Amino acid sequence: MSKIIPILFIFVLCSCTTEQLKTNDISSLTSATTASTARQHFILNRGAPDIPDIADEQDLLPRITRYLKQGIASWYGPRFHGRKTASGEIYDMYAMTAAHKTLPLSSYARVTNLKNQRSVIVRINDRGPFYGNRVLDLSYAAAKKLDIEQAGSAKVEIKAIAPEQALAQLQKTAQKQEKSVYLQVGTFGKKKKALILQNKIAAHHLPQPEILPSTHKGSTLYRVQMGPINSSASAHKLNAQLAKLGITKTQFVTETDQNQISMIQ
Repeated sequence: MSKIIPILFIFVLCSCTTEQLKTNDISSLTSATTASTARQHFILNRGAPDIPDIADEQDLLPRITRYLKQGIASWYGPRFHGRKTASGEIYDMYAMTAAHKTLPLSSYARVTNLKNQRSVIVRINDRGPFYGNRVLDLSYAAAKKLDIEQAGSAKVEIKAIAPEQALAQLQKTAQKQEKSVYLQVGTFGKKKKALILQNKIAAHHLPQPEILPSTHKGSTLYRVQMGPINSSASAHKLNAQLAKLGITKTQFVTETDQNQISMIQ
């Protein structure tokens, strides 16, 4: 009996140690990782419990649209152009996107520069920023429209909005500029992948998407877009049809003038 007790004691100690490792707070590991790296937008807390998933959009949407926060926004660009974001999409510094720590991937937000009251609509497709007290990392294009690309950062207001609201506001802005709003269904670093998606959609008797290339320092990204989108109902119908094909990472974009892209590179 005296031999059994020490063995039981060792077993209990091992069990306690294992439990400690399982329940260890992963935030400390994340902090250590981000402290040693300037930016890692593509390794960012994927699956962490404090980041909501958009799988149950109907339940999340009312809570998400109540999100309103002010804080410091920065931007990220050339170094990450063409790399994967936390959503799995290719980061395009000329697209209207942003990185946020907790807003669901593929959700929309209106961002306002509190200094000049300029506003833009962005889609959250990445995680971050993980530097100082910053609350948002904008794409280069979004930062430029807010007039903060030179300063590098600015105080902003972030208001989460529903996709229908995002579409309505983008259409209003596009109309003033005599442009249209399209549904972007993919961005690729290789034209072959863009063509595969284009053919896949066309093969299912849907309008054939257009492939729009944009080049930055010798690297070309290929955007696959459909449209123009004239109403929320048509957008919902098209998204439902694309979802049946497994295409769910779509976003509303304003018609892009390729000459303007060349000018701001």
